[in-house]
Amino acid sequence: MQKRILIIDDDTGLCELLGSYLSSEGFDIDSTHDGAEGAARALAGDYALIVLDVMLPTLNGFEVLRRIRQSSQVPVLMLTARGDEIDRIVGLEMGADDYLPKPFNPRELVARLRAIQRRTLAPLPAGEAKPDTLEVGDVTLDLGTRTVRCAGAPVELTSLEFSVFEALLRLAGTVVSREDLTRQALGRAFGSYDRSIDVHVSSLRKKLGPGAGGEDRIKSVRGIGYLYGYSAAERNRTN
Repeated sequence: MQKRILIIDDDTGLCELLGSYLSSEGFDIDSTHDGAEGAARALAGDYALIVLDVMLPTLNGFEVLRRIRQSSQVPVLMLTARGDEIDRIVGLEMGADDYLPKPFNPRELVARLRAIQRRTLAPLPAGEAKPDTLEVGDVTLDLGTRTVRCAGAPVELTSLEFSVFEALLRLAGTVVSREDLTRQALGRAFGSYDRSIDVHVSSLRKKLGPGAGGEDRIKSVRGIGYLYGYSAAERNRTN
């Protein structure tokens, strides 16, 4: 299951190329060329990852993603037109884990898929009696089940949002640069025009709600990055 991927793209030639390339990399590939069918298969199948194009017949990629996110947090990497930044931002805001503009090198796709796998499928260390947790103020992040509770209530996060939040909580009270967040959460280098981290931080703020006093829990530090607004002394890591 951990290497089973569904490709949803109406370019049959690209699907065949990616199917052949990814199979040689050890992935088990299914593909479909229709949006409605893709949404149904994504929800019915036991897939580790979904590769989803924006432009599709019957349902576009955004609608497919919306349907998937109604009941599943399976990681989704979206394929967008090169230079069409709005598609990338909309996809990330709707819950995509990452994006890749077309045309692309299949090696980069493999690298991004493996980065997503490292974030979401890392095994627990041998001999662990229970998963590690991070507790900061009224927030608890469970590293084993990759779940978050805020003020006692569960918070639904995508795999990338979870990774960004984990990096911020581990350094609560300290500024974390966009470069470090991109490297830790996405598993790749930060690009000067990359808005991914900003979009996911915005989503985290909405999902977590305000902190004490009505202030943003995640504060922007202009020109540098972000800071989770608790002192390091309030952070408690338990095993």
